[in-house]
Amino acid sequence: MANFLLLFHGGSMPKTPEEGARVMQVWTDWFAGLGDAVVDLGSPITQRRIFGADGSVGNGDADSATGYTVIRADDIDAAVALAKTCPGLASGTWFEVAELTGGM
Repeated sequence: MANFLLLFHGGSMPKTPEEGARVMQVWTDWFAGLGDAVVDLGSPITQRRIFGADGSVGNGDADSATGYTVIRADDIDAAVALAKTCPGLASGTWFEVAELTGGM
């Protein structure tokens, strides 16, 4: 088993408290369904800065990460299969799945 980073790109935050509660329940149900595969629930990413070796700093762009989760799976194909069940796909633009080595 290995740990995999699910990096979310795109999507939007709920516009009303009711929509927020509905979205939170969908995510809570998804995490519950993943069970022990969840290593770190993660978080939405709201503020970010991108920077270059030349010292330039920017606010990110449409391709910047908007959230993450860490899961455990047998291999990257199994991690992708789990990621494909994520409710964020309904509002997100695209996901990235990457194997984490070491640390955790």
